[in-house]
Order: sequence, then structure tokens, then C-alpha cells
Amino acid sequence: MTEHDDLAERFEEHRTHLRAVAYRMLGSLSEVDDAVQEAWLRLSRADATGIDNLGGWLTTVVARVCLDMLRSRQSRREEPFIPDAPEPAATGTRGSSPEEEALLADSVGLALLVVLDRLTPAERLAFVLHDMFAVPFEEIAPIVGRSAEAARQLASRARRRVRGGAEAPDPDLARQRQVVDAFLAALRGGDFEGLLAVLDPDLVVRADMVPSGAPAETRGAAVWAKQAVAFGHLAQLVRPALVNGAVGVVMAPRGRLSRALTFKIANGKITEIEVIGDPARLGELDVSIAD
Repeated sequence: MTEHDDLAERFEEHRTHLRAVAYRMLGSLSEVDDAVQEAWLRLSRADATGIDNLGGWLTTVVARVCLDMLRSRQSRREEPFIPDAPEPAATGTRGSSPEEEALLADSVGLALLVVLDRLTPAERLAFVLHDMFAVPFEEIAPIVGRSAEAARQLASRARRRVRGGAEAPDPDLARQRQVVDAFLAALRGGDFEGLLAVLDPDLVVRADMVPSGAPAETRGAAVWAKQAVAFGHLAQLVRPALVNGAVGVVMAPRGRLSRALTFKIANGKITEIEVIGDPARLGELDVSIAD
């Protein structure tokens, strides 16, 4: 085995960890592969004999690469977001399915990815490395160009935003979650009767972005449920989240919020649904994890 082959083998031992770090930093499988590939290129050009802790060295490199990618992404925020095709988790081959993308998002938490996307790049890096991978602030500090104490403050600020700043959960949230979970289960299963069971007969649904000719407001549970079950497959892409302090659902490819549904619930029934897709309104929503 050549020295290059030995180095490649050692790198592969860390690939799963590096992809986990990069995915939580970037929320995009294609960008994850780019970041991990860049780490390999930098390692192959470095003097590996001088690296005592290869895992720590590679984690730092991936973190730096991801930080640069996040900063570049932030500077392009005005560009319209178009979800890319998902990439495979580890093999480096093409063709993974949306289901695989959804599974990976679930392993992190889709709502968490939405919240992480709203942090500054430095906050996101400090939170991900410290809170998710136990990297000491002394090692995070040089990556973000701050002192260890400043890195600690970045993570603390991010932590408050991720948790929604709530000191104690609203006791009504558990009941809201039960109703929303039943709603999602019926929608995903194309269960018309199950959907009617959680909808108030006088349901009102409003949407701020609709196809040309489609109504912006629909009234009546039966009328809306017939339309909804026809598109039940799209419900596989949404997950519960706290939206403005109440249980709602979000659709967020690559962690970028593209749709949010908010609910008004009374007596165990959904009385109103608002479908929000306007980017300006989405940017004003307070989204945090629901669990």
C-alpha cells in the first residue's frame, strides 16, 4: 500500500463524522460532498506526518470550508432559492432519492435546520461544533477569528434562538401537537375521513401564494380536504415546528424555509389554516423546534 493509499484509508475512517458536521452546518447534501471533498484535497496536499490528531484536524478544515460557504451563501440571499437534487449520504455516487434526503433531515431535525439557517455563519458554527460535537471553545475560537469567550457567547446566543427563548413550554402545546400530528398522518396517508376528523366543518384556509386562477381562500373542511388529499405526497416533505410560538408545520428543503402552515385550533379541531409562502413573510416568522 502506498503512502497516498494509506492516507486515503485514514481519511475514509472520518468521512461519516465529517459529513455529519458539514450537513448540520450547511443543510445541503450536495454542498456537504463539496466540503468533504475539499477537506480531502487539503489533506492530500498537506504534510500528514505532522498531524497528531487527524480527526480534529479534518473537523477544523471542514468547519472552515463550511464557514466560507455559509458566508458566500449569505451574500447571495437576494437570489431566488431553487432546491437542488439530493446527493447520496456517503458513497459519492449520484441518484439518492427524496426519501433519503428526508431521512437525513429527520436525523437532524427539519425545524432545527430552519432555525440554524437563520443564525449568522459564526453563530451556526459555534453552536454546531460545541453543542452537537463537543468541540472546545478554545478550538472554535481561531476558526471564527474570535476569543474563546466570544465564541462561547456566539454559541449561547445561537442556543437561545434555537430554543425560541422560551423559559417554559406552553401546556397547550402538547394538545396542539396531537392535533397537528393527526392532521399530518391523515394527509400523508391520503385519508379523507381521517382528515375530516381533525378539521372543523367550517374550516377556513388562506394562502398568500397560489397558482394563477386558484382561490386564495377556501371555506369548508370537505371542500379543502378533497383538494388536500390529492397532494398528500407533498406532506412527506413537511415537519412540525413551533411557528410564532404555536405548533405549525414547515417545508424547508436544505433547511431553507419555503412554506409554513399555521393553525388555529379550538376544541381539538383545526378551524383555520394559513399557508405562508411569501419570502418576506417567511422571513418574519419566529421558527423553533417543536420537541
